[in-house]
Amino acid sequence: MGQLKGEKPMATQRKTYSAEFKSKVAVEAIRGFKTINELASEYGVHPHQISMWKAQLLQAAPSVFSGRADQREKEGEELRDKLYQQIGQLKVELDWLKKKVGPLS
Repeated sequence: MGQLKGEKPMATQRKTYSAEFKSKVAVEAIRGFKTINELASEYGVHPHQISMWKAQLLQAAPSVFSGRADQREKEGEELRDKLYQQIGQLKVELDWLKKKVGPLS
């Protein structure tokens, strides 16, 4: 069946894969026990896509050991401590205002 005049072609929906799935397939590709084509057939993914995931994983691998994760964790802890400090300060100010103004009812 062809497309009728004035009809829009049906849009194809892109598949989305979880990070866990991508990493699993990429690790298997890096191991090399199966060919890219075998993995593509097994997981129903285009071989080029598997090659891209493999390249992304290999490119990102050095950052795992670079300490960036430790730096991000430290920054997160600092932010958390700062926010708790602000919450404490606001609570003190609110309590002070409640004493000054008295009950609002």
